[in-house]
Amino acid sequence: MKTQIFIAALFFSGLAAAQQSKDTLKVKNIEAVNIKKQVFKKQSDRFIYDVASSPIAKGTNTFNLLKQTPMISSIDGKSLKIMGKSDVVVYINNKKTNMDAEALIEMLKGTPSEDIQKIEVITTPGSEFQVESNEGVINIVMKKKKNDGYNGTLKMNNEQAYYNNPSAGVSFNFRKNKWSVNSNFNTGSWTDRERYTLSNGDSTFRNESLGYNDDPNKNLGGSVNIDYEINKNHSLGFTYNMRYNKSFNSILDVTNWQNGTLVNRTINNENAQTRNHSFNLNYEIKTDSIGSKITSNISYLWFNRDKMSINESFPLNNDPKNEYSALQQSVPQIINNYAANIDYLKKTSKGSTWLMGLSYNHTNTDNDTRQDDIVDNVIINDVNQTNHFIYKERILGAYLTYERKLSEKFSGKVGARYEMTRSSGEILDKTSFDRNYNNLLPYLNLNYAINSDHNLSYSFSSRIRRPRFWELNPSRTYFTPNNYTQNNPFVLASKFYNQEISYMYKNAFFANLSFNYVEDASNQIPLQGTVTKPEKDANGNPVMVTTKFLRYIRTNYGNNKQLGLTLGMNKSWFKEIWTTNYSVNLGYSIYKGTVSEDPTSVPVPGQTEVVNPYVIDFKNFNISGNINNTIRLSSNKDWFLGLNYYYGSKVKIESGTLGVRQSFDVSLKKIMGNWTFVAEVYDLFNQNFNSIQGVQPNGSYNNVVNFEYPRILNIGVTYNFGNQKLKKAREMKSANDAIKSRT
Repeated sequence: MKTQIFIAALFFSGLAAAQQSKDTLKVKNIEAVNIKKQVFKKQSDRFIYDVASSPIAKGTNTFNLLKQTPMISSIDGKSLKIMGKSDVVVYINNKKTNMDAEALIEMLKGTPSEDIQKIEVITTPGSEFQVESNEGVINIVMKKKKNDGYNGTLKMNNEQAYYNNPSAGVSFNFRKNKWSVNSNFNTGSWTDRERYTLSNGDSTFRNESLGYNDDPNKNLGGSVNIDYEINKNHSLGFTYNMRYNKSFNSILDVTNWQNGTLVNRTINNENAQTRNHSFNLNYEIKTDSIGSKITSNISYLWFNRDKMSINESFPLNNDPKNEYSALQQSVPQIINNYAANIDYLKKTSKGSTWLMGLSYNHTNTDNDTRQDDIVDNVIINDVNQTNHFIYKERILGAYLTYERKLSEKFSGKVGARYEMTRSSGEILDKTSFDRNYNNLLPYLNLNYAINSDHNLSYSFSSRIRRPRFWELNPSRTYFTPNNYTQNNPFVLASKFYNQEISYMYKNAFFANLSFNYVEDASNQIPLQGTVTKPEKDANGNPVMVTTKFLRYIRTNYGNNKQLGLTLGMNKSWFKEIWTTNYSVNLGYSIYKGTVSEDPTSVPVPGQTEVVNPYVIDFKNFNISGNINNTIRLSSNKDWFLGLNYYYGSKVKIESGTLGVRQSFDVSLKKIMGNWTFVAEVYDLFNQNFNSIQGVQPNGSYNNVVNFEYPRILNIGVTYNFGNQKLKKAREMKSANDAIKSRT
């Protein structure tokens, strides 16, 4: 996804601060006269959804509110997307949230929608945002009240999928004079069930595997945020986040056929637990009365995941070559990150805004993987797959952004981010590498408010995507002894160039045309091939045995380009009885690249390995859409019906053609004072699952069906207590936020 793009920078002037003040006054006037038309508009580099006057904003939680926000969708109840494709980074009051993905979703589900003033959707984030690749930003702006007191939320959920999965959470907020504290705690247990149908081969060989995976989990998570207002210009804050996940006795049970003959049964038993602790100290100085300020952070992150597994294959025929085999793995990962940053926001009396900052991240990872073969109850170390991998990474970043209005109709924002990365990796006693690179990442946004009904804007940004730390750990995860995923410590960072043209009509209808180009694109690539090595036959005589394999290797493969068009609307009808949020996404993609060798393969004396080249060369058109409806069933505004539908057409991706996906969701909500009761059914017809078919030019194929039992019945009860007008403590951006997304 990459070509060269040339842009010209422009010079801007205007009155941004005055316009912001005017917008605030406008919101207050709307609330004062109780106009019920919800506000959805384009302003500068973002879309703004004013939920304070929205008919669906009461009696729900922030996660459900986000799903009803234009351009945002969720088809699984566990993640959010912008325009159906871009991953999401969530900010609260312009501060990046300081927690991992699962904890963030639980926090959003536990935050009452009444606390929200507006939601800002930034499809192409500026240089000041710590994002990667083509990630978009959701900035949640909380209502600002300064009453002393306390409030909180109690929440209980029970999900019935293949298994029953209960969860509960509590949040508590306290404000007294100069002190503010907010905290949350959640716990739950759930078991994921997945059914697999795997097949691969060519015209001469066919391998099929059928089975399931049961993955039980117990989870504890929480955070504490303390803010002390030293005086009107100085504030000190401290944040602690933790998360613990335990997954013991996770079973993968797969039965294998070769050329139609039953061969063996593979059972993988895994125990894993993950611990995540992060600390952040924040200091903020307001330097004038019009919003200028300096913020600084120092942070520490400790991440530890321990995984132990035993993989056994039991013969199911009388072939003497098909014997019992077993291996065991220990795959620990420890990450230590130390980070600091300082940011300066300067506003001028003429409405210009300068943003500038410096950041530093120092990360050490320790991955001491051990793999053993079990032969006649004797443990024999596999030296080729036993690796102690040490990885160190230092990132120094600096950014500068300038925003200004040239006239009442024309405004713009220009900036750049510079990142210097120094990294080194070593597989002890085997190999090592150094990888140093510098990136200058420009950004430009132009916004033209044609009149009150029409708004047009253009954005350009460039970003990089560094490999996640677990992707670098050179370990394997086995389906069968010859079918497994393989991580790769030699993956290079990818560079993204993103462009968008956005148009909005009457604060209700919008169009977004985007073009994204990626260089050194990477993904998990299915490589097929053979290994020939010496063994002994039944009589003890040496023979050469050839075995076929399928490895999913994380590696760079080439470039890709994506052209997208999103058309949507957000509007209320019949005196706000019916609220709609519709969008359709059209995409055209060009992928090109080749992987002709396994970058993780290490030559073994006496063995010969042959890899079939994997070719990625296609052009593809796809379509997806979301239809969200909220219908008020009573004049008292205490009964609501939700009807949502998602459709995704066939789409080609690096590993093959992903089949049609669709989901029909139904929800019923009842509000009783401070109580909210919700019943929801996700994917009523069990149609949202992954089916991938991949065929190579040489005739080899690889097909995967992964059915996760997506139909879920969820019953939720929420109780809000205390002073609901209480202002929360400041949400603070952590210096190591960019690192957390890579754990």
